[in-house]
Amino acid sequence: MNVLGIDVGGSGIKGALVDLGKGILATERLRIETPSSFGIGDVAKTIGKISHHFNHKGPVGVGFPAVVKPDTGIVLTPPTAHHHPGWVGRSASQAFQNETGGSVTVVNDADAAGLAEARYGAGKGVRGTVVILTLGTGVGSGLFFNGQLIPNTEFGKLYLQGHKDVAELYMAGRIKEEKGLKWKEYGPRLNEYLQHVEWLFSPELIIIGGGISKKFEKFGPYFELRTKVVPAVLQNEAGIIGAAVAAAD
Repeated sequence: MNVLGIDVGGSGIKGALVDLGKGILATERLRIETPSSFGIGDVAKTIGKISHHFNHKGPVGVGFPAVVKPDTGIVLTPPTAHHHPGWVGRSASQAFQNETGGSVTVVNDADAAGLAEARYGAGKGVRGTVVILTLGTGVGSGLFFNGQLIPNTEFGKLYLQGHKDVAELYMAGRIKEEKGLKWKEYGPRLNEYLQHVEWLFSPELIIIGGGISKKFEKFGPYFELRTKVVPAVLQNEAGIIGAAVAAAD
């Protein structure tokens, strides 16, 4: 079964048909530049263009950079990409359906990436609690229990003891670059954060995603945890695949 998955990002909106039997893209990705306004109407039109490009008549899944209420698709927080206030309290699902002509399921983008990783990637078949963290501009998070998503977690907003700001301002991927941290400086920061996550949730597995995960061997040796920590597998395709999963479930 092929389902259309779409990932809404700050610079580009990407979509592809996804083979849910294999957990892979069934077509080449189509990328359209994100409208500079980031208004709900302009983004909806872009999603409509992607749907029509693939001549897709079935369900559509969209990963969106905000907290989204399950089932209704109502946006609860301003999108992190542009902080556009016009989304809050409105149904992104309905706006997108008006352009695609079919049913649209909207989920938080980090949850979408987590769904893909939990079902087809490093979390496949793992029982118990799995935490998936995407390290980039901020920290995206996904929480799963026996493969089931617990939506809209914001683990980047946790506070660490002795720190006045939220954790993502201390250990997100961009912080390493902005502060020019060496791996021996960044690794212990991430370890401090992961120890706190471990203390709170006692997970069976922690999966690290985002572009920085490609350098896992550089910072992984600094971890002092009882929990197994591994890099994500699906990388840039996770958001599209996971959005399709959300639409099919």
